[in-house]
Amino acid sequence: QVQLVESGGGLVQAGGSLRLSCAASGRTFSSYAMAWFRQAPGKEREFVAAMRWSGSSTYYADSVKGRFTISTDNAKNTVYLQMNTRKPEDTAVYYCAADLLQYGSRWYLGIGYDYWGQGTQVTVSS
Repeated sequence: QVQLVESGGGLVQAGGSLRLSCAASGRTFSSYAMAWFRQAPGKEREFVAAMRWSGSSTYYADSVKGRFTISTDNAKNTVYLQMNTRKPEDTAVYYCAADLLQYGSRWYLGIGYDYWGQGTQVTVSS
């Protein structure tokens, strides 16, 4: 069974950096896409970033492009979200997600993810 456990959130000041981690277990993830989503208070969950576990291409929402970086560490079975130049509007619960790649999958658009972590809260103060 796939398990995704996020960590690294907290209360931080605007402008600095923070790295979120997602420990993945229960599968060999080489055939999966991994993504980060976030949900701010009173708003719908939104796509943040995605990549294939074994690939190099990355995809980002316009709101985080140039500031956030998604990456994977095969040895640690972990997905990261490096958050630079944080803004108060980045305040949200951040979720890690996994999608088994299939023909026609639109994983790069943040669509069709089957497995989710419990989320980690990130609060950015101005």
